[in-house]
Amino acid sequence: MLDLLTDRGWFWTAALFYLAVFIAGTVGLLRHGPRATNLTYALMLVGYAFQLAGLSLRGKAVGGCPLGNQFEIFQFTAWSATTLYLVVGVTFRSSMLGYFTGCLAAVLSLISLAVPAWDATRSSNLFGGNPWIEFHAALALFSYGVFALLALTSVMFLFRNYSLKVKRVGGWFSFLPSILELEVISLRLLVAAVAILTASLAVGAAWWLRDTASANQGKILVTVSVWAAALVVLGLRLSSRLIARRFAWACLMLFIAALLSLGPVDGSRHKPATKGVALGTQP
Repeated sequence: MLDLLTDRGWFWTAALFYLAVFIAGTVGLLRHGPRATNLTYALMLVGYAFQLAGLSLRGKAVGGCPLGNQFEIFQFTAWSATTLYLVVGVTFRSSMLGYFTGCLAAVLSLISLAVPAWDATRSSNLFGGNPWIEFHAALALFSYGVFALLALTSVMFLFRNYSLKVKRVGGWFSFLPSILELEVISLRLLVAAVAILTASLAVGAAWWLRDTASANQGKILVTVSVWAAALVVLGLRLSSRLIARRFAWACLMLFIAALLSLGPVDGSRHKPATKGVALGTQP
């Protein structure tokens, strides 16, 4: 039985609401299409509130932004993607985007909860009380949430492209936005992701120049590599040398690269870790 007095209890509850978005959306697709946009948004909003409560409890316990282990990073990334959808996603007028966002949030949340080793230890006071480094890390992880939403729009583009290729525009394919709309949405999300990650690196660089000994070379290399790859993709898209299906695949690869970079970034930390008993690492 879940104990809501622990942060993991809140995270489990949030994951169940995200899973409900997936189930409700799938049932809608099998019957007559995703018409319950308000239900999707409501379920996402409740799940988001529970996840925010869990992150707040964890943040208070560790004395800063909860980014001290792989579990917290995955939860924060899922929260970032959900935040972006709830704030600006509905303006795209696509119920399918809410469906896919719920799927992604459920997957990231449930995977992190299903691997106890990811939360076996956690770093306390990870940023040494430095608000600038904490702000840098939070911005970087939030940009990864934007990359996650970008990956979803890219998947939707590939589905829409496939439906046109095989001349199947009915059924649930009819609820996908048009090719042109998805291209515009993806480009805007990529611009936002690059801008946020650039701001994160600028904040980090401003501090590291004061204290170069505090900079972890491996972490910098991985983060800058993701940023550089995103910048290249954006440049190629703006110059019309990377468009349509190839652009969608490139954006999808960017998110996969961002996810793969989380391991090296988390493993590069040398802060002392504390056992996760006080925060209730078991549901």
